[in-house]
Amino acid sequence: MSDLDRGIMKFKGADKPTMVAASALIVFAGITILIVWALKSAYAI
Repeated sequence: MSDLDRGIMKFKGADKPTMVAASALIVFAGITILIVWALKSAYAI
C-alpha cells in the first residue's frame, strides 16, 4: 500500500500521478482565487 492511500484520499488509485496532479491543481486554483479576491477587496480594483 502506498503512503498516499493512507492519508485523506483513502481510495484505490489515489497515488496515481493524474490524481495527485488533479488534487494539486484544485488546491492551487483555490489559493489563486483567494489571493485575487483578497486583492480586489483590499484595493477595490
